[in-house]
Amino acid sequence: MTSGQLAPGAATIEPLIRDLAAGWPADLSRLHEMARYAVLPAGKLIRPLLMLEAGRAVGADPLELAPVAIALEYLHVATLVHDDIIDGDLLRRGRPTVHAKYGQADAIVVGDALLLDTFGTLATAGGRSFPAGAVLETVRIVAAAGIDLCRGQTAEAELAGDIDCGVSRYRSMAALKTGALFKAACAAGGVLGGGSTAQVDALRTYAEHVGCAFQMRDDLLPYLRDTTRSGKSPVSDIANRRPTFPVLVGLELADAAQRRRIERSLSGRLAVDASYRLLHEVLTETGALAAAAARVAAEANAARDSVLIFGERGATLAAIAAETIERTW
Repeated sequence: MTSGQLAPGAATIEPLIRDLAAGWPADLSRLHEMARYAVLPAGKLIRPLLMLEAGRAVGADPLELAPVAIALEYLHVATLVHDDIIDGDLLRRGRPTVHAKYGQADAIVVGDALLLDTFGTLATAGGRSFPAGAVLETVRIVAAAGIDLCRGQTAEAELAGDIDCGVSRYRSMAALKTGALFKAACAAGGVLGGGSTAQVDALRTYAEHVGCAFQMRDDLLPYLRDTTRSGKSPVSDIANRRPTFPVLVGLELADAAQRRRIERSLSGRLAVDASYRLLHEVLTETGALAAAAARVAAEANAARDSVLIFGERGATLAAIAAETIERTW
């Protein structure tokens, strides 16, 4: 997906893209060329956009936050570069992953460089009239989120092959793996924007719900009719024997025979394409796909309710939450 496909907050997307392009000029070094390949063309930019809109919600000018907000995209992309190596994925955003194009060793270095530039970029807020205390708190928020993200990644690895882990354990993993950076983006925007403790807490609650909705919907994408728009492999989770959200919902709804078919699809004994077809068939039969979509909507609606206190200033945050319900990217 390109950033232009995200309708909510479209007016604040262009400054983010300009700052991303300026941050890693391709002609300076091979490292810059590879990092630029990783971050551009831009993806959804949902994390920096959330930071800008959180700032707007507490009364700040979101455009003042744009040069700092791209730090969240650097951190996100760094994790994607490393995740693609871990998962062995060769496609990201509809083109070769960084390690597929440049090799594993260079891809690891690119991810490391983007992680470090995350904090270099956050530090620039100190020279942009933001209070020093708010800048320091923002660095702490993002650093803690990075650790939580890593905890979520290891938790996801622990779920591999464990079809009895349950939806509750899955949600805890999603709140760390995906929700952590969403929460950091919203909390950082609220802190730098001068929000009160109550306002920042509301933004954190919003972000946890929308982050879980986002991850749950992400897990549904391989089972939608058009899997090309997500720009990634629809069988990666199956190949890595991960019981994703619709699979866990399916296990809740399955009878004994259907459960055996789900177990077989994730056993590693079938070719991944055959496993995908079998899993798709069972999840459709059980009604798991519709049930999972309903739970995504419940998370998104809870997120939307969390920002009602901001009135019109929270309208874009509410729209982003609504967008997660039907997104196909």
